Amino acid sequence: MRELNKTESAILVIGAVMMVIGSGANLFAQSWAPYVFAMGTIGFVLMQLKQKYDGDNVAIKRLRRMVIISDVCLLLAAVMMFANMDNLFRLDAITYIKYVHNNWVVVLMVAAMLQLYTSHRISKELLKD
Repeated sequence: MRELNKTESAILVIGAVMMVIGSGANLFAQSWAPYVFAMGTIGFVLMQLKQKYDGDNVAIKRLRRMVIISDVCLLLAAVMMFANMDNLFRLDAITYIKYVHNNWVVVLMVAAMLQLYTSHRISKELLKD
């Protein structure tokens, strides 16, 4: 795996902290929370995409694809967080409640589970190499 330099590692950590702050603040209905979450997500995802694997281990390649799926889920959670603000897409009440209202939490949870699983499995697979 390509190692990140100090600046890229700092961007990754700051992005993760901003995502935690943004998601926590959104639970308390802060209007600035989606912006903080989205900026943190963009930084976090970009730094994760910079970590490439050029080896031949099929398991690590599969896990990297799962990381990319998780990154897409994080970006989708950010979009859904914005959609949750004041019914951004102007949907009728039933459709809004059914498909949008606070469903960003579910997408974020899926992304977090994938991130947790892949981070541990990739480190184990790299130790085997």
